[in-house]
Amino acid sequence: MSYDVIVVGARCAGSPTAMLLARRGYKVLAVDRATFPSDTLSTHVIHPPGIAALARWGLLERLAATACPAIDTYVFDFGPFAISGSPGANGAVAYAPRRTVLDKLLVDAAAAAGAEIREGFSVEELVFEDGRVVGLRGHGEHGETVTERARVVIGADGRHSSVARAVGASSYNEKPPLLCGYYSYWANLPMDGRFETYIRPNRGFAAAPTHDGLTMVVGGWPYAEFEQRKQDLEASYLALFDHVPEFAERIRGATRVARIAGSPVSGYFRTPSGPGWALVGDAGYNKDPITAQGIQDAFRDAELVADAVDASLSGAQPFEIAMESYRRTRDEHVAPMFELTCMLATLEPPPPEMQRMLGAIHGKQPLMDAFVQMNAGALSPPQFFAAVAG
Repeated sequence: MSYDVIVVGARCAGSPTAMLLARRGYKVLAVDRATFPSDTLSTHVIHPPGIAALARWGLLERLAATACPAIDTYVFDFGPFAISGSPGANGAVAYAPRRTVLDKLLVDAAAAAGAEIREGFSVEELVFEDGRVVGLRGHGEHGETVTERARVVIGADGRHSSVARAVGASSYNEKPPLLCGYYSYWANLPMDGRFETYIRPNRGFAAAPTHDGLTMVVGGWPYAEFEQRKQDLEASYLALFDHVPEFAERIRGATRVARIAGSPVSGYFRTPSGPGWALVGDAGYNKDPITAQGIQDAFRDAELVADAVDASLSGAQPFEIAMESYRRTRDEHVAPMFELTCMLATLEPPPPEMQRMLGAIHGKQPLMDAFVQMNAGALSPPQFFAAVAG
């Protein structure tokens, strides 16, 4: 069978891409080796720009109906002082859903839009003709190998993207792992609509409310300590909270209900397109999760790549021109946050000028809101620094 688009990967980048293209009338197949609902490593937090995407797609009410708590306040505790504020303008809120819930919601939305979804499907190889990707071969859990053809194949299959590997997508602006981040879920740790982040020398952790009355607590240490800390990961994780006695007291009254999960990750940009193929989400770009930008980045890039593919398939633009616009827009948008994230992920003390600036905005609510909104991706770092200078 022939499709307009095949999307490999059906989580936060793949399902929205499939949904948006199917809504425009394209014949779309989305495949994933997972079945849904299922879990995956995640930063959980969807900042207001990502929530705005769900609202544009008509999916926000569906997420809210899952009883995921809204987050209306972010707190950044630096020890001597804390900065708190709203993550978005005009009362915009964030959510930190379990991926078992969010990904299933997105897969169902893609199917409702008319995309064909094949869960439990493993891609064996891409199909090339005259140097161009024209489809893929793969199989279901118990099925024979099948070949499916498409005008465009989109890799939305994460950091270890088989599509990126098969097409030889080049990487640039690469960063080594900087931080070891691990999380678990805790019962009886109320957050009252707050996303709290604690920053201490060479240590950091954060907590956000999620589904089922649980709180996701994530923390970490510099990558230089990876080998040492993995010898007793649980002790290392629990010891993080001793750096903030007030939080340690709170979490002593809570109960951990899941194993500790996490992994150090590298940062990179990949060339996101070539003859007959494109990359979206972590398959095309990734940074350390300390700023929790991954889900909203996936949402934004799903819209960008859907626009580019539509421009190409409709004949409005040649494929190469449409995809170059996608790459340029993506890179220009994320470059400032990418560099800020890399600086934060070292867990080193902020430069003196940054420390002075943070001290100066403390207690000034409009500037504290701006700081919070920069960390949420609602303001770019240049916009925030312009607001402080003004």
